[in-house]
Amino acid sequence: IYTCPIKALVNEKFFALCDAFGAENVGMMTGDAAINRDAPILCCTAEILSNLALRQQRIVAECVVMDEFHYYGDKERGVAWQVPLISMPETQFLLMSATLGDLTAISTSLTDITKREVAEVRSAQRPVPLEFSYSEKPLHEMIQELLRANRSPVYLVNFTQRSASEQAQNLMSIDVCSKEEKEKLKAALVGARFDTPFGKELKRLLLHGIGLHHAGLLPRYRRLVERLAQQGMLKVISGTDTLGVGVNVPIRTVLFTQLCKFDGEKTGVLSVRDFMQISGRAGRKGFDERGYV
Repeated sequence: IYTCPIKALVNEKFFALCDAFGAENVGMMTGDAAINRDAPILCCTAEILSNLALRQQRIVAECVVMDEFHYYGDKERGVAWQVPLISMPETQFLLMSATLGDLTAISTSLTDITKREVAEVRSAQRPVPLEFSYSEKPLHEMIQELLRANRSPVYLVNFTQRSASEQAQNLMSIDVCSKEEKEKLKAALVGARFDTPFGKELKRLLLHGIGLHHAGLLPRYRRLVERLAQQGMLKVISGTDTLGVGVNVPIRTVLFTQLCKFDGEKTGVLSVRDFMQISGRAGRKGFDERGYV
């Protein structure tokens, strides 16, 4: 079983595992859809696994991969990461995160529950170093500068779906792509369906070289944006911070629009973990010598 907190990442891993092991061997369960749920390999969100562990007397799973495991400490969602660890003592767990601190308390309790040794694999070395800078220039000027300096693709970080859409719309006033690049985008979109009220708006953005990515988009639109980005066709992707949770989209520059977000109760400055998690998307191993934040 592979789990992670974000539906977009579950979808992406589902398709990657289908390529690796064959579609008949891989299933997926999210809040959006359930496909081939009895397959030997299952991709699901952490809450789905937690619900399965609570609902069934015993889940038979040899191995569970928990991606983005730092959510274990999340005030609201952390319980979904904790329940399987407690209720599936015979399962081997692989707990992965790029932003974990001291693990002594977790590994001690895991040893008590499973009676097995916990192995810790650590590395603090980033393969692609990051370069940080701060600017008070208007956003569209900053984007133009980054495009001129060949620092695209740029991931424009927003903290609401509405602001992600609005920022994408605002960038329609600047030239993001050349005429040739726009022609390539036009050819790449032949056959894609944009038959929903928002579809026509998204098509206009994509033809301009601007992607939009957030949980409110239909899965097929999110997949389309991811595919075009992976082909290097989109120069700017305006997305919510969920794109910072490891969805495989190539990014050279991460551009924060603000350093505070509403957490459900109050607006507060981003935690170091959140900042490092999102910043870490900049710079692609094997493509970039450094990433820019």
